[in-house]
Amino acid sequence: MRSYHLTVVVLGLVLAIGILSLVRRDHLYIRQGLFWILVAVASLLLGFWPYMIDSLGSLFGVAYPPTLLFLVAIVVLVFKALLGDIELTRVRRDMRRLNQRIALIEAGHRADDSLDAPPTNPVTEALRQGDE
Repeated sequence: MRSYHLTVVVLGLVLAIGILSLVRRDHLYIRQGLFWILVAVASLLLGFWPYMIDSLGSLFGVAYPPTLLFLVAIVVLVFKALLGDIELTRVRRDMRRLNQRIALIEAGHRADDSLDAPPTNPVTEALRQGDE
């Protein structure tokens, strides 16, 4: 095993241990951690069997097999960026809806205070009890 193969294996192990640590401490969701664990496993595989990329390149008819590695890496990163944008859009949509609901509840709460009438909305009642 050459020194750079050992370096790739060590980096893969450190990455896997770091990701598992982040998932365990709730700094990273399991869903995102799974992607990074797969990256660490791929790094380990390429570290232990560096000629696997040559075999895959010849299997797919690629003249210079390391370009296959770069192509796959670029496609995976673009896919990861797309999934990140989808998740960000979902979070922003949910946040906007929550803000709208809070605004409606606060408007109802202010209307109840101005009328000095007992609240008829159970959500407003729960908010009042929480304030006391």
